[in-house]
Amino acid sequence: MSEGNGAQELAGTAAVVTGSNRNIGRGIALALADAGAAVVINAHLSRDLAEGVANEITDGGGRAIVHMADVTDEAQVAGLIQAAVDEFGGLDILVNNVAARKQTLMADTSYEDWREVMVSVLDSTFLCTRAAIPHLIASGRGSIVNLGGVSGFAGVPLRSHVATAKAGISGMTGSLAVELAPHNITVNCISPGHIDTSHDGGLPKHFQDKTAPLGRAGTVEEIAATARFLCGPGGRYITGETIHVNGGWHINIA
Repeated sequence: MSEGNGAQELAGTAAVVTGSNRNIGRGIALALADAGAAVVINAHLSRDLAEGVANEITDGGGRAIVHMADVTDEAQVAGLIQAAVDEFGGLDILVNNVAARKQTLMADTSYEDWREVMVSVLDSTFLCTRAAIPHLIASGRGSIVNLGGVSGFAGVPLRSHVATAKAGISGMTGSLAVELAPHNITVNCISPGHIDTSHDGGLPKHFQDKTAPLGRAGTVEEIAATARFLCGPGGRYITGETIHVNGGWHINIA
């Protein structure tokens, strides 16, 4: 499990983290487990990686199960959420992390590529959130954390489809925060910048061309710590926010 501060502020809670077999999803799952949450590790294809994350948690004394599911499929999403309820007795936290990212000029973007990004980002978040809401209401202290991205807030070439989807996630976050506030459910979005992870296809061009004012890439642990805070007791009066964890990248015009 990840190193924490020794607190168990999420003890007695249950979480689903989509796409938690590697990178940011994995880091968030480990951080929530370190805080005491029981976690459903989700992946679509890489069961071995997902089992590895679950083993990290259980080897450290935490609780975790693996549930394989394509979170763009309505029936499989229902099974994912139900797995948390069946195993842990309820659901308190949902982290929507899955996203396809591509780099193409708009003129060269096929409709299939466009739909792949929209389905991966927006449809998955919609399906998981809708399925989770009744259980989060029953929790009485539910938290939803959506993963956005800097391309939704800055002019990033080759990423019009990703920018559209990520901006949509921020908009959905604000609307849901107001809608679900009467049920004591908080909804927030984390917008990472250049995070030191494995980048399929290499580092995106916008991070090659411009570095963050803080002069370094962020770490998975910094994103995970933000998610942990938002889901914990210290974040209960924060809702509807998009929190930029990017070292100042998106506001730097230099």
